[in-house]
Amino acid sequence: MHAPSRRAPLLRSISAAALLVAGLFTASTPAAAAPAAEAEPAAATGASAPGGWLTGYWHNFDNGSTTLRVGEVPSDYNLIAIAFADNLPGTPGGITFNLASAELGGYTEQEFKADIAAAQSEGRKVVISVGGEKGHVSVTNPTEAANFADTTYDLMREYGFDGVDIDLEHGMNAQYMEQALRSLRSQAGSDLMITMAPQTIDFQAPSYAYYQLAENAGDIITLVNMQYYNSGSMMGCDQGVYAQGTVDFLTALACIQLEMGLRPDQVGLGLPAVPSAAGGGYQPPANIIRALDCLEARTNCGAFTPSEAYGKLGGVMTWSINWDATNGYRFAETIRPRLDGEAPAPSPPPSRGCH
Repeated sequence: MHAPSRRAPLLRSISAAALLVAGLFTASTPAAAAPAAEAEPAAATGASAPGGWLTGYWHNFDNGSTTLRVGEVPSDYNLIAIAFADNLPGTPGGITFNLASAELGGYTEQEFKADIAAAQSEGRKVVISVGGEKGHVSVTNPTEAANFADTTYDLMREYGFDGVDIDLEHGMNAQYMEQALRSLRSQAGSDLMITMAPQTIDFQAPSYAYYQLAENAGDIITLVNMQYYNSGSMMGCDQGVYAQGTVDFLTALACIQLEMGLRPDQVGLGLPAVPSAAGGGYQPPANIIRALDCLEARTNCGAFTPSEAYGKLGGVMTWSINWDATNGYRFAETIRPRLDGEAPAPSPPPSRGCH
């Protein structure tokens, strides 16, 4: 297990000047509250996957890729994120879900629930995702935190969801989101899955909300799937600036999460399934496998090599299952065997410092 904040001085030295040079300030959203005292993460949070999680987002809409029923999602995807929840009118902070039956060829609520149950019978997990590019859910006070927790739990009981995915891309209050998630866990129990899909900017400084949430609620978070796309260049844990679309971008930025206290099994790499699924940052699956090799075993690295082999990561995420379907599910068919297989034998760490 990695102790919290072993590299806090290094990470906190990402200076304002360096961020400004990289052109990062305009995209950032500082957290509203200072972080609480750190707690050592628990040994396990939610469920675990033998080979690792292959997370895919399922579209509850037709965006021109293709439409699918949950029952059509290949078994390679053992974690399905339903995109997305909606705001519950009249309930600040509350969420609901409205199946887009008309856009999905007449897919009914009964069929949707049956497909979720069938996926779960195979050992797979299904979570409801909150946010996305167009989603705005505000949790900024105790009332909204309570409403978020209560309505999320209502959806879990109604549809059978195993948990919630936080994909808020327009600002988040770390203090009250943590309060909401802890309240939800008190209702749902320790098997609750809590996943997150922060953007790369969200871990560029310890004052940012997602960083604070991961740091303060690491004992209940299952998986953090960073979106390594639609990003531009960002700072790595070594304070170098890395361009999206490269192996180094994945490894040097994932290093931030691994060094700030998250366990390796809580860290996932999020990439688009095909070039058309994102505005930028697509990488072929072979690059993702190289990044896994580098982070887990310090082999197949690019210019950046981590100071240690971290061991098995939590997995890989993609936007999205639907986009992957347009390419014959080549993303899943390439990544799943790597997740299920053994990582390469670790290379010895350097005698000192970080490359």
